[in-house]
Amino acid sequence: MTDEYECPTCGERFTRAEAIRSETTGGLDPRAWQTLNCPACGNRVRTVFVGDE
Repeated sequence: MTDEYECPTCGERFTRAEAIRSETTGGLDPRAWQTLNCPACGNRVRTVFVGDE
């Protein structure tokens, strides 16, 4: 599991801890899944499993 991401919109590199987290779409359990958003521009970057956090 990677801890570094790059935003495809603005190119910002950030870690999982720096990401802005939001609930997913599509009915996934928000206690287990979250969407990581770019801290610079707010673009959705990746949906990740967080059930073990």
